[in-house]
Amino acid sequence: MPNPPPALELRGISKQFPGVKALSGVNLLVRPGEIHALLGENGAGKSTLLKIISGVQQPDEGEMFISGRPVKLVGTKAARAAGIAMIHQELQLIPELNAAQNMFLGSPRVTCGVLLAHDAMQKRASEVLHDLDPGIDVRTPVKYLSVAQRQMVEIARALLTDARVIAMDEPTSSLTPSEFEKLVVLIRKLAERGVAIIYVSHKLEEVFELCGRATVLRDGVWIDELQLANTTEPELVAKMVGRELVHNTRHRTAGGEIVLEARGLQWKSRVRGVSLAVRRGEILGIAGLVGAGRSELVGLLAGLQRPDAGEIFVHGKAQQFANPGSAIRAGIALVPEERKREGIIPLMSILSNVGLPTLNKATRFGLIRHGALRARVHADAVRVNMRPLALSRPIRLFSGGNQQKAIICRWLSSGIDVLIFDEPTRGIDIGAKEEIYKIIEELAAEGCAIIVVSSEMREVMYLSDRLLVMQGGKLAGELSHQQYSEEAIMTLAIPRADMAPAASQELS
Repeated sequence: MPNPPPALELRGISKQFPGVKALSGVNLLVRPGEIHALLGENGAGKSTLLKIISGVQQPDEGEMFISGRPVKLVGTKAARAAGIAMIHQELQLIPELNAAQNMFLGSPRVTCGVLLAHDAMQKRASEVLHDLDPGIDVRTPVKYLSVAQRQMVEIARALLTDARVIAMDEPTSSLTPSEFEKLVVLIRKLAERGVAIIYVSHKLEEVFELCGRATVLRDGVWIDELQLANTTEPELVAKMVGRELVHNTRHRTAGGEIVLEARGLQWKSRVRGVSLAVRRGEILGIAGLVGAGRSELVGLLAGLQRPDAGEIFVHGKAQQFANPGSAIRAGIALVPEERKREGIIPLMSILSNVGLPTLNKATRFGLIRHGALRARVHADAVRVNMRPLALSRPIRLFSGGNQQKAIICRWLSSGIDVLIFDEPTRGIDIGAKEEIYKIIEELAAEGCAIIVVSSEMREVMYLSDRLLVMQGGKLAGELSHQQYSEEAIMTLAIPRADMAPAASQELS
């Protein structure tokens, strides 16, 4: 029997935006039942290519074939009709609608030709979600779901259609290991049914576990197509970034005097009697399970919430933070987990986003000294290797890694004593990760006290001088660098059988 035609084939795809050649002669071939990785750094052209595949944008040059037939996809409806589904990295959900309504958004089921078939939609939504997370009630408004649960709803929405090609853009950025394993099973079932999967991820361990072949892009150009069974991770990284990354052993320090101390912090049931201290020049890591209270804890330290009980001291002086502004004035700043939602103002420029919290330093007699502001932001942007150095460009047009660098830039010249990173490299490519690690290390070496919350155990073990592990809102233990191992972290993070609350929590 002759081999079936490719499920999807792209030939010579090019796309130009004003001043930017996003794609130049890119080829991609994905076979039915194949899980194919699409790899490259932020800015390599992956997102533009996915937008072309899903009908959001049209190429300037090149051809697209589905099951051997040439197609032109003008709009997302045309792509869905052609059997292409897309799972976006940035969640495309409406917070006020429930999970079922979000899943059927744009293609609702109706009865009598005009009435929404709510029961039928809820029943079907429950069936699809059950394989991913049976604990999600499809009647729950999305705004009340966790980030991981919202990601599951996004994935389930794509699975509602009878797609022949599913493109997944960073589908596991918010998932726990258990949820990832469920997704692996589901993806493999889809592949067994002949569905072609395009898998985009910066987590190379996932790529090697799931995918057979990989297409690598760099600066909008096709670099190579690789059989992953015959490729090592360093070889793959070198293809992606155009150079070999050198992993240095970080110089660790015991730190200087205590800068920030918390005693007996309590907030609802999510933070329960937590005490900690971080010293000047020290990087303190915080690990734990989903729901363990890590983000809630650093939110208290950064003034996002007010504790129900407990005390916070900065340089030995008791503080009460009414809001993040009061924490910043005391010398504490947060780089948040939800970069798009909580960290940036998308329509404003890099200059405005970076300069906003410290405009007073560029103000004289009530007037902003724009030249001084631009000079300071430019110097900080150079320090973090912002690419491109286009300070007037809206921040939404930059890659995730460069957006994160911009958020960090806010605090480089601000006199902040404590900088808190909540998931510092979420959704960021491997090259940008290395640069952000270097920035964090430099800040610590300059005397800043650093707190890092991370779901990636390798990351939090690499960066931290000490590591606190949370469980059920409490501190379960502290590990010195000499005690680090994934087993040691998991032993502290997972509740024992004789302990409530739920053992269903998973390492995020």
